[in-house]
Amino acid sequence: MNGRAQATMTGGRPSAGILRGGVPFNRLGSGPHTVVVFQGLLFENKPLARLDVLLALRMYRFLERRHTIWVLTRRRGLAPGTSLADMADDYAVAIRDELGGGPVDVIGVSTGGSIAQHFAADHPDLVRRLVIHSSAHTLTPESRALQMELAHLAAEGRWREAYSLIIGTMAARHRFLRVATRPFGWLMAWSAPDDPSDLIVTVEAEDVHAFRERLGEIRAPTLVVAGTADPFYTEALFRETAEGIPDGRLILYPGMGHPATGKRFARDVLDFLDEPDPAAAPDKRHGPNGRAAGPTHGQRGRGRGGGRGGGATPRRQPTRVQAPLRSASGGVSPGASVSLLALPPGTAPAAAGPAGAAVRRPSPS
Repeated sequence: MNGRAQATMTGGRPSAGILRGGVPFNRLGSGPHTVVVFQGLLFENKPLARLDVLLALRMYRFLERRHTIWVLTRRRGLAPGTSLADMADDYAVAIRDELGGGPVDVIGVSTGGSIAQHFAADHPDLVRRLVIHSSAHTLTPESRALQMELAHLAAEGRWREAYSLIIGTMAARHRFLRVATRPFGWLMAWSAPDDPSDLIVTVEAEDVHAFRERLGEIRAPTLVVAGTADPFYTEALFRETAEGIPDGRLILYPGMGHPATGKRFARDVLDFLDEPDPAAAPDKRHGPNGRAAGPTHGQRGRGRGGGRGGGATPRRQPTRVQAPLRSASGGVSPGASVSLLALPPGTAPAAAGPAGAAVRRPSPS
């Protein structure tokens, strides 16, 4: 680890800096297990400032007690034509050279989830477990168009409109947030970057992200976790992503927007990361400490023992498709400072799962 990164780690306090190769990082927690988060789309590739860390990364604070969390962002000065695979390669160098190598647990959120798919396929030795957080094998056509509009606004220096576009898309279903869109756009524009190049390169790279045919190359156990009301991806894209990964599983939260967050999200991610490796747990019917892992392929129903600790089923459950999936038919990422507007769960019903998959639905209110 280089001197600049090492100097910021004293005492396990939150820290920030630049890793070898120019990869910006923020570090949280001081637990014995390493989790690397690939950050979503940012307007500027740099370590997050203190307020941004407090707001934007709060959804991962539940990991701090048992993990050291490295939040990585694309390096500054991306050359035109840089691909998501190139960005994944940058992360691989940083992890090998400065974070002690792998395998590590990886969480990719939104655009970071797109990069994480390339990372897991191209660098399997570095990934123990993968969480694809509110991301999928491709964007919807509408999200790609919106994201290119964002890049156009940034290229013209119209930062207030760019921020308002993202926030307005996320807040479309929430009256209070819609009202706050314009003033928040003005506020964020005060700290707009001088150079939009890195944002534009990243948007162009994700515009051609189409990973469905390569999902089978991802060998790490993978959790795809998202909300059914995500404005940048569809339920079908989330399901296709989980189905395409050999050891993939899916959890959808009814009515939740982008990115998925909250107590249930925290518990589900922790449970997934805490599962023993396959070599240590050949019986896949059981999770950590011998607890039942919940419905598996071919099992249905809502038994009282399905929840954590064997208690009664909570009143609101996420749509849960336990791995591995086998179907018979076989937006733009807000990232960083905008992700503080993660939308709260609503009441939209969950769609039916793929044929033959085990689905846990919300209990009646």
